[in-house]
Amino acid sequence: MGEILWGFESPLSHTFRDIFKIKMAKIQENSCPCCSGIPYEECCKPFHDGNLPENALQLMRSRYTAYALDIPEYIIETTHPANPQYSEDKPSWKRSLSQFSKSSTFLKLEILDFQEQEALATVTFTASIQQGDRDCTFTEKSYFEKVQSRWLYREGFLQKQPE
Repeated sequence: MGEILWGFESPLSHTFRDIFKIKMAKIQENSCPCCSGIPYEECCKPFHDGNLPENALQLMRSRYTAYALDIPEYIIETTHPANPQYSEDKPSWKRSLSQFSKSSTFLKLEILDFQEQEALATVTFTASIQQGDRDCTFTEKSYFEKVQSRWLYREGFLQKQPE
């Protein structure tokens, strides 16, 4: 028989319970999902509300948070039209992004490197993500381009995971 959770019997696995506890702890401490240590309201929320990130690192963190909080509109708005995943079919793209967000648990973001020039930048990061019982952690080097005063995600390349 399963554990009693909120007055209901729950067949949830320990892994899911552990992930749920991590998510709840982050919400309770009010820290941003991007792992900056700053409250969401002061960190990524202003960008989700329409303010422009000052640099590509802020954009990358706010995009990770948008995935974590299921804000597909922000991902679409901040993706460069030359990106391979860019789609003119916004409703379908939005559904796909939302499905990914809802089926994933975003555990941790670790910034490994950040290089920025006037209109080009790179951010290398490791995103710890879980989908069900599967660890989907990956390391990516992301490329950003500044277009008319706005940083946009151009493309990303997966990096070899350290063993």
